[in-house]
Amino acid sequence: MQKKKLVVASGNAHKLREIAEIFTEYEVVSQKEMGFDEDVEETGVTFAENALIKARAACAALGETVLADDSGICVDALDGAPGVFSARYSGGHGNDQGNRDLLLKNLQGVSDRRAHFCCAVALVSPDGKELVAEGKTYGKILYEETGTGGFGYDCLFESDDLHKSFGVATPEEKNAVSHRFRALKALKEIWKP
Repeated sequence: MQKKKLVVASGNAHKLREIAEIFTEYEVVSQKEMGFDEDVEETGVTFAENALIKARAACAALGETVLADDSGICVDALDGAPGVFSARYSGGHGNDQGNRDLLLKNLQGVSDRRAHFCCAVALVSPDGKELVAEGKTYGKILYEETGTGGFGYDCLFESDDLHKSFGVATPEEKNAVSHRFRALKALKEIWKP
């Protein structure tokens, strides 16, 4: 029996893999694989707003139910920054090294390094149904990069759950406690296709 497709409004291979590991009953495909390659501008002021913007755009273009997420790291001492600007904190979108360097620079001399990753996932279907769920994982920002696993800020984030950096955690360890896992799990509990 062929699995039903779940279209994800992302081209990020890491995210697609994490989603596929949770929604195992679906064939997880990117919006690009389905023929929608537009880079939708994220103009929301919250993770939930940005996730909905991306899901609505891809759903309208493809006529398919679409899952989108928006996530980032929020640092207490920086009043929640980088927050929704996490992917473009240092300017250009997706410059992971530049983003990490700027975060470390902005935390120089700061002893309160508490932070959390937040993820909002949105599911939008052609019939107008919309669902949103959020997940968070708490920890602190390290003084230097630790490990090479994961992506984004993972090597700077020491998880309270794991007591180690997401950069040294195995994908299975990270996925068990990650913000994205918690958001997707919460969505799975309220989504009745």
